[in-house]
Amino acid sequence: MYISHVSLTDFRSYRQVDLELGPGTTVFAGPNGVGKTNIAEALGYLASLSSHRVSTDGPLIHFGSEQALVRARVHRAQQAVGLELEITAGKGNRARINRANPVRAREILGIVRTVLFAPEDLALVKGDPSERRRYLDDVLVALHPHHAATRTDYDRVLKQRNALLKSARAAGRLSASHEATLAVWDEHLAAAGSKLLLGRLEVLGALEGHIADAYEGLTDGSKPATSTYISTIGGVTEDDVEPAAPGHVDASSVRSRLLDFDAKGLHEAFLEALAAQRKKELERGLTLVGPHRDDLVLGLGTAPAKGYASHGETWSLALSLRLAVYRALCQDDSRPGAKPILILDDVFAELDVSRRRKLAAVVADAEQIIVTAAVVEDVPNELNGRILTVGPGTVSE
Repeated sequence: MYISHVSLTDFRSYRQVDLELGPGTTVFAGPNGVGKTNIAEALGYLASLSSHRVSTDGPLIHFGSEQALVRARVHRAQQAVGLELEITAGKGNRARINRANPVRAREILGIVRTVLFAPEDLALVKGDPSERRRYLDDVLVALHPHHAATRTDYDRVLKQRNALLKSARAAGRLSASHEATLAVWDEHLAAAGSKLLLGRLEVLGALEGHIADAYEGLTDGSKPATSTYISTIGGVTEDDVEPAAPGHVDASSVRSRLLDFDAKGLHEAFLEALAAQRKKELERGLTLVGPHRDDLVLGLGTAPAKGYASHGETWSLALSLRLAVYRALCQDDSRPGAKPILILDDVFAELDVSRRRKLAAVVADAEQIIVTAAVVEDVPNELNGRILTVGPGTVSE
C-alpha cells in the first residue's frame, strides 16, 4: 500500500501544500518546529481519524481557519482510491470517496492503513492505562472498522450512566426512579461493553506473539516481553493491579477466565460485576466496572515494564507494540501491495545506533515508509530514499 499524492489545506502550519509521493522511503528533513510531524500526523489521521499528538480536532486546523482539508490518492493491492477529508472543529467531520457525495468521516476507515511510530509511544509503556486501552481500541478499529461505532456507543452509554450515578449521589439515596433508570443503563453498558471487551481480547490474541517476537528482535532477548489484559469483569479492579508488586495478580488466569466466556456469558458476567460494585459506585458517583477501567499489563522478564524498564528497554518495548500492529495488519490482508504504510516520526533521534539499524532492518520490507528527521544522518542507510526538505509551511526537493 502507498499514497501517491497528498494535499493539505489549512492543516496545522500548512495553508496549502501538495506532495507527490511513491513506494519506497521518503524522508522529510528539517529543523524542529517547521512542520515535519504535521505531515506524518495528517497521513496517520487519514487511517484512524485521530491524532497521535492531540485528543481533539481543533488544533489540527490552521489558526484562524474554520476547516482543514486532507486529500490523498491511496493505492492498495490493485485498487486506487481518492479520499478527501474535511475536518471541522466542534462539528462532525465529513469525507468523500472518489469525489462522491459527502459521507460520515468514519466511512473511510479501513481504506488506508498506517502504522505510526513516534516519541509519544513511550506513554504506551510509562503512561496511564488509558494509553494502552486506546492502543488496543485503535488496533481493533484498524482491523475491524465497524468497531468505531462500538467505541462511540460505549462512551455515550458510560457518560449517561455516570451522570445518573452522580445525580443519585447528590440526592444521597437511590430513589425508585434512579434504580429503574440505572437498570436500563446497566443493560446498555453491558451490551456495548462486552462487545468492546471481546474485540480487545481478539486484538490481543493477534498481537501477543508479535509483541514478544519484535522485542526479541530489537534486543538481546534476555528478557521476554509479555502482555496481559486485566479486566474488571474478571473480578479484578484497578486497585488490585499494583505495578510495584510483581506477581500480585495472577494475570494469566484472569485473562483465561475471560476467554472462557462467549458473548452471552460475558454480558451476564458484566451485569454481575456491576451489581457487586453498586454500593461503591453510588458512593463515588462513578462507573467502576467496564473496559474503561481495564489495563494491558506489559512485562519484561518477571517484572512489570512500567516503573522497572530502563529507558532503552522502554523504547524497545514501545517500538515492539507498533511492530506487532504492522505484522498483524500484514497477516490480516496478505495480498501483494496491501501492507500498511509505515510512518516513523522523529524516532531515530531517540535511538542508539544499534536499535536504529535493527528497527530499519525489520521495517525495510514495507512498500511505503515515511520518515521525519531533524538530522538526515540519523536515518540508517538501510532506509535510503528520497529526501524532501521542510521549511516553515513549505516542502521542497
